Amino acid sequence: MTREEILNELKSVFAPYTTNKEMLANINDQTDLITDLKINSANLVDIIIDAEAKYNIEIDYDSADKMINVGSCIDVISEKLNQK
Repeated sequence: MTREEILNELKSVFAPYTTNKEMLANINDQTDLITDLKINSANLVDIIIDAEAKYNIEIDYDSADKMINVGSCIDVISEKLNQK
């Protein structure tokens, strides 16, 4: 799965948790989940759970801790998919 494919799919994962739909439509690797998308920390846990279900992966605490921007989310998901 390419970075672009994961990026496009992440938009649907993030959508329920952000009110900033314009920013969501234009996300890139540097988009910060909290400051740019206005996703609160409690919803970050929901996003991780949704990503685990969507990609059939398990995201451990250390990996989840790295997921602060879109690029790091893609990195973690790619790494977990490649471990399968």
